[in-house]
Amino acid sequence: MSVIRVPEADAQGWSCDACGEPLVPAPVDLEYLDSRFTVELPRCAKCGFVLIPEALAMGKMLEVEKLLEDK
Repeated sequence: MSVIRVPEADAQGWSCDACGEPLVPAPVDLEYLDSRFTVELPRCAKCGFVLIPEALAMGKMLEVEKLLEDK
């Protein structure tokens, strides 16, 4: 399966609140309405925390959710 890269998921300047480690781009498996996607998102290498930036959540992810719900 290919990894979807989105420019809205820039991790520059973000760090994990629990670990203090910088968030780095990493493949993350997402699932919604029986559909699975592997998306490169900012993730803490130590604890696995994943950040979904607001611009991505309210932009492309919301568009994809609506498309899947309309199927």
